[in-house]
Amino acid sequence: MATTSAPARNRSAVRTLLRLWPYVRPARARLFTAAFVAILASSVGLVIPLVLKWMVDGPVAHRDPAGVWLGALCLLLLGFAEALLFGLRRWLVARPLAHVEASMRADLYRHLQRLPVSFHDRWASGQLLSRGMTDLMLLRMFLAFPLTFLLVNGVTIVIGVIIMLLQDWTLGLVILGPAVPVMVTCVVFEKRYAGVARRAQDQVGDLTTVVEESVLGIRIIKGFGRHRSQARAFRDLSGKLRGTELRKARLLATIWGVIVTLPEVAIGAALVVGVVQVADGGLSAGTLVAFLSTALALRWPVESIGFLLAMSQEAATATERYFEVMDEEVEEAEERRAAAVGSGSTTLADKGLRFHDVQFRYPDAPPESRPVLQHIDLHIRPGESMALVGSTGSGKTTLTALVPRFYEVTSGRITLDGVDITGLSRQALRAKVAVAFEEPTLFSAAVGDNVLMGADGTAGTAELERALAVAQADFVHALPQGTDTQVGEQGLSLSGGQRQRLALARAVVGQPEFLVLDDPLSALDVHTEAAVEAALRDVLADTTALIVAHRPSTVLLADRVALLSGGRIAAVGTHHELLRTNAEYAHLMSGEEEGAR
Repeated sequence: MATTSAPARNRSAVRTLLRLWPYVRPARARLFTAAFVAILASSVGLVIPLVLKWMVDGPVAHRDPAGVWLGALCLLLLGFAEALLFGLRRWLVARPLAHVEASMRADLYRHLQRLPVSFHDRWASGQLLSRGMTDLMLLRMFLAFPLTFLLVNGVTIVIGVIIMLLQDWTLGLVILGPAVPVMVTCVVFEKRYAGVARRAQDQVGDLTTVVEESVLGIRIIKGFGRHRSQARAFRDLSGKLRGTELRKARLLATIWGVIVTLPEVAIGAALVVGVVQVADGGLSAGTLVAFLSTALALRWPVESIGFLLAMSQEAATATERYFEVMDEEVEEAEERRAAAVGSGSTTLADKGLRFHDVQFRYPDAPPESRPVLQHIDLHIRPGESMALVGSTGSGKTTLTALVPRFYEVTSGRITLDGVDITGLSRQALRAKVAVAFEEPTLFSAAVGDNVLMGADGTAGTAELERALAVAQADFVHALPQGTDTQVGEQGLSLSGGQRQRLALARAVVGQPEFLVLDDPLSALDVHTEAAVEAALRDVLADTTALIVAHRPSTVLLADRVALLSGGRIAAVGTHHELLRTNAEYAHLMSGEEEGAR
């Protein structure tokens, strides 16, 4: 699971939210127009108390029915204009903000595809999903409402206070009395709410991860009867999230109580003082009505402060979480850095695939820990196939992952036809190297589309059929729509052997120069394996291949064998040579052969 960022108290919400500007900038004209329209609508609302003052001191005091009807018509028109302007504001922001959300989500998805495998090893998928969905929804809501109304309500409060002071400065000072305690409360609230908001959004990501794992692993859960333990895990995380959300609600209720109570007390005090002044003849009834109407019109802008601050803090947290991912260095940036540093000696005339004193330690491993791979020197000549054999945990899969640069070597070099792979763009490298894994991954797409992912876009039906024949995947023609049949999520509608054969077809469909196969036949039965191996021999004759193997039948596909032991290459030779000269290799192969018998 991803580590959390710096505590919320160490960051400025305003500075964090300003990072949204590049996304908001294309829509700035409509957003500024919407803000102006909202300010105009609020200002229209503040005109209503002035009309009431005129009515009370004029037509009402002079018993003029025509004036009363005129005033009522003015109030109706002002109310209609205010509603129309607020509706216009919403229309102005709806489309551009939907575009902002879509752009941010597209950028996040594109960025995730470019991040190294080591990043995805560290981060839980639920955390990434919650950033791409929940957090971006919060940001759209913030840009649509709180961002505008923090400005609008601030301007409205300033204009309203000026109007009240002009009406009667003594009553205005009474109304302004709670301003200082309200501001202090807001500052304290902001600091506390920020931390709780961050915790809640992280817990949403954890809960999303549990749900996703439960859905993808439903066969395991049902097969082992673990639904109760999974339900407990879900309930525990859900309970933590509920507790955090209740804490948020308590904080919001506290500030709302303060913000609502103090202005109400001030309005009550102003009412008492105003009534006394009217009774003494120092203030007209119309002025008091206008003053109190203005004060009441400011109730919503003042009371909304707590709600708007809460949404702003949640938006700042969502922005922070979004850019935690977007700030991660992508593979292309690493490429540029490697090119700037240089790739070492250029006197590399060796063809084929070669490992030069390669060492590797996983990026998140402690610096003092023992490398997974140490001093790997291995040369696979052009057109040669080499089997990689070793006990469980010896580093075979890790070694194969270094060739397409899923991970970067800690030290040493890997070359293809004498060219350091760090001197190639990943796109160019992966056009040369095709891979097939022991645990195949298929996507929710047609069978043909899954296979053709291994080609450069120019492959057609002929290449698809050839690859299916090599992988002995003719079963696809018996599917309801043949190669157009949609496979389910993760390809779980197919058997393990069928998925593995499609993954192998995907690896060979592009006729790559270099082929890396990580035990690609482990899920096949003996007869299918033999048929696949026979077809693979023709493919391997024209490519340079590194094949992780556990069974003698797979080893026999290769021209030579490398024994990996304890992260080092212990021996290299043909299968028969190593059987005679290396006890560890003979033990590994005899175990497989005994298992076969």
